[in-house]
Amino acid sequence: MRYFAGCKHELHHLPTVFSLSQPRRSNDVAARANLLATAAESCGLHRIEVTEAREDCLEGVHSARYVAFLRTIYADWVAAYGPPPDGIFPNVFPTMRSGDRYPADPVGRVGLHMHDQLAPIHEHTFDAALEAATIADTAAKAVLKGDRAAYALCRPSGHHAGRDCGGGATYLNNAGVAAQTLLSQAGRVLLVDIDVHHGNGTQDVFYDRDDVHFVSLHRDPAHYHPYFWGHAEERGTGPGTGFNRNVPLPGDTEDSTYLAALDTALQEGLRTAPDALVVSMGFDAHVDDPSMGLRLTTDAYRQIGERFAALSLPTVLVQEGGYNLEAAPRCLSAFLTGFQS
Repeated sequence: MRYFAGCKHELHHLPTVFSLSQPRRSNDVAARANLLATAAESCGLHRIEVTEAREDCLEGVHSARYVAFLRTIYADWVAAYGPPPDGIFPNVFPTMRSGDRYPADPVGRVGLHMHDQLAPIHEHTFDAALEAATIADTAAKAVLKGDRAAYALCRPSGHHAGRDCGGGATYLNNAGVAAQTLLSQAGRVLLVDIDVHHGNGTQDVFYDRDDVHFVSLHRDPAHYHPYFWGHAEERGTGPGTGFNRNVPLPGDTEDSTYLAALDTALQEGLRTAPDALVVSMGFDAHVDDPSMGLRLTTDAYRQIGERFAALSLPTVLVQEGGYNLEAAPRCLSAFLTGFQS
Protein backbone atom coordinates (compact mmCIF):
# COMPACT_ATOMS: atom_id res chain seq x y z
CA MET A 1 0.00 0.00 0.00
CA ARG A 2 1.21 3.50 -0.82
CA TYR A 3 0.70 6.77 0.95
CA PHE A 4 0.71 10.21 -0.61
CA ALA A 5 2.14 13.26 1.11
CA GLY A 6 3.79 16.63 0.57
CA CYS A 7 5.81 19.25 2.38
CA LYS A 8 3.99 22.57 1.94
CA HIS A 9 1.97 21.90 5.08
CA GLU A 10 5.12 22.81 7.03
CA LEU A 11 4.63 26.43 5.91
CA HIS A 12 1.15 26.50 7.47
CA HIS A 13 1.52 27.65 11.09
CA LEU A 14 -1.39 28.29 13.44
CA PRO A 15 0.18 29.88 16.52
CA THR A 16 -3.17 31.17 17.82
CA VAL A 17 -6.83 30.25 17.45
CA PHE A 18 -9.86 31.41 19.42
CA SER A 19 -11.90 28.86 21.36
CA LEU A 20 -14.36 29.38 24.23
CA SER A 21 -13.77 33.15 23.97
CA GLN A 22 -10.07 32.73 24.62
CA PRO A 23 -6.95 32.69 22.46
CA ARG A 24 -5.05 29.42 22.65
CA ARG A 25 -2.37 27.56 20.76
CA SER A 26 -3.65 25.42 17.92
CA ASN A 27 -3.53 21.65 18.32
CA ASP A 28 -2.77 21.31 14.59
CA VAL A 29 1.02 21.47 14.44
CA ALA A 30 3.28 20.49 11.55
CA ALA A 31 4.97 17.76 13.59
CA ARG A 32 1.70 15.83 13.57
CA ALA A 33 1.97 14.99 9.86
CA ASN A 34 5.61 13.98 10.17
CA LEU A 35 4.83 11.59 13.04
CA LEU A 36 1.96 10.06 11.08
CA ALA A 37 4.30 9.58 8.10
CA THR A 38 6.73 7.67 10.32
CA ALA A 39 3.90 5.49 11.60
CA ALA A 40 2.71 4.77 8.04
CA GLU A 41 6.18 3.70 6.98
CA SER A 42 6.54 1.47 10.03
CA CYS A 43 3.46 -0.36 8.71
CA GLY A 44 5.13 -0.93 5.34
CA LEU A 45 3.56 1.91 3.36
CA HIS A 46 5.65 3.44 0.58
CA ARG A 47 5.70 7.24 0.34
CA ILE A 48 4.80 9.02 -2.89
CA GLU A 49 5.69 12.69 -2.86
CA VAL A 50 3.11 15.07 -4.31
CA THR A 51 4.87 18.16 -5.59
CA GLU A 52 2.29 19.73 -7.91
CA ALA A 53 -0.83 21.47 -6.61
CA ARG A 54 -3.83 21.65 -8.97
CA GLU A 55 -6.93 23.79 -8.56
CA ASP A 56 -8.87 21.75 -11.11
CA CYS A 57 -9.31 18.97 -8.52
CA LEU A 58 -11.62 21.31 -6.56
CA GLU A 59 -14.30 21.42 -9.26
CA GLY A 60 -17.57 19.90 -8.10
CA VAL A 61 -16.59 20.36 -4.46
CA HIS A 62 -16.06 24.10 -3.88
CA SER A 63 -17.52 27.22 -5.44
CA ALA A 64 -15.29 29.22 -7.76
CA ARG A 65 -15.67 32.34 -5.61
CA TYR A 66 -14.56 30.49 -2.46
CA VAL A 67 -11.44 29.16 -4.18
CA ALA A 68 -10.68 32.66 -5.45
CA PHE A 69 -11.21 34.02 -1.92
CA LEU A 70 -8.69 31.60 -0.42
CA ARG A 71 -6.19 32.31 -3.18
CA THR A 72 -6.29 36.10 -2.83
CA ILE A 73 -7.53 37.05 0.65
CA TYR A 74 -4.15 37.29 2.36
CA ALA A 75 -2.77 39.71 -0.21
CA ASP A 76 -6.02 41.66 -0.23
CA TRP A 77 -5.96 41.94 3.57
CA VAL A 78 -2.34 43.08 3.65
CA ALA A 79 -3.08 45.71 1.02
CA ALA A 80 -6.05 47.01 3.01
CA TYR A 81 -4.93 46.62 6.62
CA GLY A 82 -1.31 45.51 6.74
CA PRO A 83 0.11 42.10 7.75
CA PRO A 84 -2.03 40.35 10.40
CA PRO A 85 0.26 39.30 13.28
CA ASP A 86 -1.56 36.01 14.06
CA GLY A 87 -3.38 35.42 10.79
CA ILE A 88 -6.72 36.63 9.46
CA PHE A 89 -9.75 35.92 11.66
CA PRO A 90 -13.40 36.69 10.98
CA ASN A 91 -14.89 39.27 13.30
CA VAL A 92 -18.30 39.57 11.64
CA PHE A 93 -20.66 36.76 10.64
CA PRO A 94 -23.62 37.04 8.23
CA THR A 95 -26.33 35.84 10.60
CA MET A 96 -28.49 38.74 9.40
CA ARG A 97 -28.15 39.58 5.70
CA SER A 98 -29.92 41.80 3.23
CA GLY A 99 -29.80 40.26 -0.23
CA ASP A 100 -26.92 38.37 -1.79
CA ARG A 101 -24.44 41.18 -2.36
CA TYR A 102 -20.86 39.89 -2.19
CA PRO A 103 -18.75 41.98 0.23
CA ALA A 104 -16.18 44.26 -1.38
CA ASP A 105 -14.13 44.67 1.80
CA PRO A 106 -11.81 41.83 2.92
CA VAL A 107 -13.35 41.91 6.42
CA GLY A 108 -16.76 41.10 4.96
CA ARG A 109 -15.43 38.36 2.73
CA VAL A 110 -13.65 36.66 5.64
CA GLY A 111 -16.84 36.81 7.70
CA LEU A 112 -18.87 35.35 4.85
CA HIS A 113 -16.54 32.44 4.08
CA MET A 114 -15.13 31.37 7.48
CA HIS A 115 -17.64 29.91 9.92
CA ASP A 116 -15.54 30.10 13.11
CA GLN A 117 -12.27 31.40 14.55
CA LEU A 118 -10.45 28.07 14.51
CA ALA A 119 -9.09 28.48 10.97
CA PRO A 120 -7.02 31.65 10.69
CA ILE A 121 -5.59 32.37 7.26
CA HIS A 122 -1.86 32.97 6.90
CA GLU A 123 0.37 33.81 3.97
CA HIS A 124 0.88 30.16 2.96
CA THR A 125 -2.49 28.71 4.04
CA PHE A 126 -3.88 28.40 0.52
CA ASP A 127 -0.68 26.74 -0.74
CA ALA A 128 -0.83 24.16 2.04
CA ALA A 129 -4.56 23.53 1.67
CA LEU A 130 -4.34 23.17 -2.12
CA GLU A 131 -1.47 20.70 -1.76
CA ALA A 132 -3.55 18.68 0.74
CA ALA A 133 -6.50 18.58 -1.67
CA THR A 134 -4.18 17.54 -4.50
CA ILE A 135 -2.79 14.76 -2.31
CA ALA A 136 -6.32 13.41 -1.86
CA ASP A 137 -6.98 13.69 -5.59
CA THR A 138 -3.71 11.89 -6.40
CA ALA A 139 -4.45 9.08 -3.95
CA ALA A 140 -7.92 8.63 -5.48
CA LYS A 141 -6.43 8.48 -8.99
CA ALA A 142 -4.04 5.77 -7.80
CA VAL A 143 -7.03 3.74 -6.65
CA LEU A 144 -8.75 4.30 -9.99
CA LYS A 145 -5.62 2.94 -11.68
CA GLY A 146 -5.72 -0.27 -9.67
CA ASP A 147 -4.41 0.26 -6.13
CA ARG A 148 -6.65 -1.57 -3.67
CA ALA A 149 -6.26 1.32 -1.25
CA ALA A 150 -4.24 4.49 -0.74
CA TYR A 151 -3.61 6.75 2.23
CA ALA A 152 -3.73 10.52 1.70
CA LEU A 153 -1.70 12.17 4.47
CA CYS A 154 -3.36 15.58 4.33
CA ARG A 155 -2.63 18.62 6.43
CA PRO A 156 -4.56 20.81 6.90
CA SER A 157 -7.55 18.53 7.33
CA GLY A 158 -10.67 19.16 5.31
CA HIS A 159 -13.99 17.86 6.58
CA HIS A 160 -15.26 21.18 8.04
CA ALA A 161 -14.82 22.95 4.68
CA GLY A 162 -18.07 23.26 2.75
CA ARG A 163 -18.86 24.35 -0.77
CA ASP A 164 -18.43 28.04 0.00
CA CYS A 165 -16.79 28.15 3.42
CA GLY A 166 -14.04 26.92 5.72
CA GLY A 167 -13.58 26.59 9.47
CA GLY A 168 -12.54 24.18 12.18
CA ALA A 169 -8.87 24.29 11.11
CA THR A 170 -9.89 23.30 7.56
CA TYR A 171 -9.99 25.19 4.27
CA LEU A 172 -10.54 22.71 1.38
CA ASN A 173 -12.43 19.44 1.67
CA ASN A 174 -9.87 16.73 0.94
CA ALA A 175 -12.25 13.79 1.42
CA GLY A 176 -14.78 15.50 -0.83
CA VAL A 177 -12.09 15.90 -3.49
CA ALA A 178 -11.22 12.19 -3.22
CA ALA A 179 -14.88 11.22 -3.58
CA GLN A 180 -15.40 13.54 -6.55
CA THR A 181 -12.34 12.08 -8.28
CA LEU A 182 -13.55 8.52 -7.71
CA LEU A 183 -16.90 9.44 -9.23
CA SER A 184 -15.23 9.83 -12.61
CA GLN A 185 -15.48 6.03 -12.76
CA ALA A 186 -17.68 5.04 -9.79
CA GLY A 187 -21.44 5.27 -9.84
CA ARG A 188 -21.64 5.94 -6.10
CA VAL A 189 -19.12 6.49 -3.31
CA LEU A 190 -19.58 5.63 0.35
CA LEU A 191 -17.87 8.34 2.44
CA VAL A 192 -17.50 7.52 6.14
CA ASP A 193 -16.22 10.11 8.62
CA ILE A 194 -14.81 8.73 11.90
CA ASP A 195 -13.35 12.01 13.17
CA VAL A 196 -14.73 12.97 16.60
CA HIS A 197 -16.24 16.14 15.10
CA HIS A 198 -19.09 16.04 12.62
CA GLY A 199 -18.01 16.47 9.01
CA ASN A 200 -20.27 19.45 8.46
CA GLY A 201 -18.36 20.62 5.41
CA THR A 202 -18.62 17.23 3.73
CA GLN A 203 -22.32 17.10 4.51
CA ASP A 204 -22.74 20.53 2.93
CA VAL A 205 -20.95 19.48 -0.27
CA PHE A 206 -23.04 16.36 -0.85
CA TYR A 207 -26.31 17.04 1.00
CA ASP A 208 -28.46 17.30 -2.13
CA ARG A 209 -26.69 14.56 -4.09
CA ASP A 210 -27.33 10.83 -4.39
CA ASP A 211 -23.93 9.83 -5.82
CA VAL A 212 -22.23 10.04 -2.41
CA HIS A 213 -23.67 8.33 0.67
CA PHE A 214 -22.20 10.26 3.60
CA VAL A 215 -21.94 8.72 7.07
CA SER A 216 -20.53 10.57 10.08
CA LEU A 217 -19.99 9.14 13.57
CA HIS A 218 -19.15 11.92 16.02
CA ARG A 219 -19.69 13.47 19.43
CA ASP A 220 -23.24 14.78 19.76
CA PRO A 221 -23.19 18.41 18.51
CA ALA A 222 -25.77 19.42 21.09
CA HIS A 223 -22.78 20.18 23.33
CA TYR A 224 -19.83 19.99 20.94
CA HIS A 225 -18.30 21.59 17.85
CA PRO A 226 -19.65 22.24 15.23
CA TYR A 227 -22.96 22.62 17.16
CA PHE A 228 -25.22 23.56 14.24
CA TRP A 229 -24.77 20.43 12.10
CA GLY A 230 -24.56 16.70 12.67
CA HIS A 231 -27.92 15.82 14.18
CA ALA A 232 -29.61 12.51 13.40
CA GLU A 233 -32.58 14.10 11.62
CA GLU A 234 -30.33 15.59 8.93
CA ARG A 235 -30.90 13.05 6.15
CA GLY A 236 -30.26 15.01 2.94
CA THR A 237 -32.48 17.02 0.64
CA GLY A 238 -33.88 16.67 -2.89
CA PRO A 239 -32.12 13.83 -4.74
CA GLY A 240 -29.87 13.42 -1.68
CA THR A 241 -32.69 12.54 0.69
CA GLY A 242 -31.67 9.39 2.56
CA PHE A 243 -28.03 9.63 1.49
CA ASN A 244 -26.85 11.47 4.61
CA ARG A 245 -26.50 9.53 7.88
CA ASN A 246 -25.40 11.18 11.10
CA VAL A 247 -24.66 9.13 14.21
CA PRO A 248 -24.26 11.53 17.16
CA LEU A 249 -22.75 9.81 20.20
CA PRO A 250 -22.57 10.75 23.89
CA GLY A 251 -19.23 11.85 25.30
CA ASP A 252 -18.77 8.70 27.38
CA THR A 253 -18.92 6.41 24.33
CA GLU A 254 -16.36 3.59 24.53
CA ASP A 255 -15.19 0.97 22.05
CA SER A 256 -18.07 -1.51 22.10
CA THR A 257 -20.80 1.11 21.67
CA TYR A 258 -18.88 2.88 18.92
CA LEU A 259 -18.15 -0.31 16.97
CA ALA A 260 -21.78 -1.40 17.16
CA ALA A 261 -22.88 1.99 15.82
CA LEU A 262 -20.30 1.76 13.03
CA ASP A 263 -21.51 -1.73 12.08
CA THR A 264 -25.09 -0.50 11.76
CA ALA A 265 -24.07 2.55 9.72
CA LEU A 266 -21.91 0.50 7.35
CA GLN A 267 -24.69 -2.02 6.76
CA GLU A 268 -26.96 0.86 5.78
CA GLY A 269 -24.28 2.34 3.56
CA LEU A 270 -23.75 -0.92 1.72
CA ARG A 271 -27.42 -1.01 0.78
CA THR A 272 -26.79 1.99 -1.47
CA ALA A 273 -24.48 -0.24 -3.58
CA PRO A 274 -21.29 1.87 -3.47
CA ASP A 275 -18.48 1.22 -5.93
CA ALA A 276 -15.75 2.84 -3.81
CA LEU A 277 -15.04 4.00 -0.27
CA VAL A 278 -13.53 7.16 1.19
CA VAL A 279 -12.72 7.30 4.91
CA SER A 280 -12.33 10.65 6.66
CA MET A 281 -9.88 9.15 9.12
CA GLY A 282 -9.63 11.20 12.31
CA PHE A 283 -8.05 9.88 15.51
CA ASP A 284 -9.35 12.55 17.86
CA ALA A 285 -12.05 10.27 19.31
CA HIS A 286 -9.20 8.62 21.25
CA VAL A 287 -9.52 8.84 25.02
CA ASP A 288 -6.21 10.75 25.31
CA ASP A 289 -6.86 13.31 22.56
CA PRO A 290 -7.08 16.95 23.67
CA SER A 291 -10.41 17.21 21.84
CA MET A 292 -11.96 15.31 24.78
CA GLY A 293 -14.83 14.06 22.67
CA LEU A 294 -15.17 10.27 22.97
CA ARG A 295 -13.31 7.53 24.84
CA LEU A 296 -11.95 5.12 22.23
CA THR A 297 -8.86 3.05 22.89
CA THR A 298 -6.03 2.51 20.44
CA ASP A 299 -7.26 -1.02 19.76
CA ALA A 300 -10.62 0.32 18.63
CA TYR A 301 -8.87 1.72 15.56
CA ARG A 302 -7.48 -1.72 14.70
CA GLN A 303 -11.03 -3.06 14.75
CA ILE A 304 -12.29 -0.10 12.74
CA GLY A 305 -9.61 -0.79 10.13
CA GLU A 306 -10.70 -4.43 9.94
CA ARG A 307 -14.30 -3.39 9.33
CA PHE A 308 -13.39 -1.09 6.47
CA ALA A 309 -11.18 -3.75 4.89
CA ALA A 310 -14.04 -6.25 5.09
CA LEU A 311 -16.13 -4.03 2.80
CA SER A 312 -13.77 -5.05 -0.04
CA LEU A 313 -14.15 -1.73 -1.83
CA PRO A 314 -11.48 0.36 -3.54
CA THR A 315 -10.58 2.70 -0.69
CA VAL A 316 -9.02 6.11 -0.13
CA LEU A 317 -8.05 6.88 3.48
CA VAL A 318 -7.94 10.65 4.02
CA GLN A 319 -6.31 12.04 7.15
CA GLU A 320 -8.43 14.33 9.29
CA GLY A 321 -7.84 15.11 13.00
CA GLY A 322 -5.93 13.47 15.82
CA TYR A 323 -3.89 15.85 17.94
CA ASN A 324 -2.20 13.90 20.71
CA LEU A 325 1.27 13.52 19.21
CA GLU A 326 1.84 10.20 20.95
CA ALA A 327 -1.62 8.66 20.55
CA ALA A 328 -2.37 9.64 16.93
CA PRO A 329 0.57 7.72 15.38
CA ARG A 330 -0.34 4.67 17.48
CA CYS A 331 -3.93 4.92 16.28
CA LEU A 332 -2.78 5.09 12.65
CA SER A 333 -0.55 2.05 13.16
CA ALA A 334 -3.45 0.17 14.74
CA PHE A 335 -5.85 1.16 11.95
CA LEU A 336 -3.40 0.13 9.20
CA THR A 337 -2.66 -3.15 10.99
CA GLY A 338 -6.35 -3.98 11.00
CA PHE A 339 -6.92 -2.73 7.48
CA GLN A 340 -4.02 -4.70 5.99
CA SER A 341 -4.48 -7.92 7.99
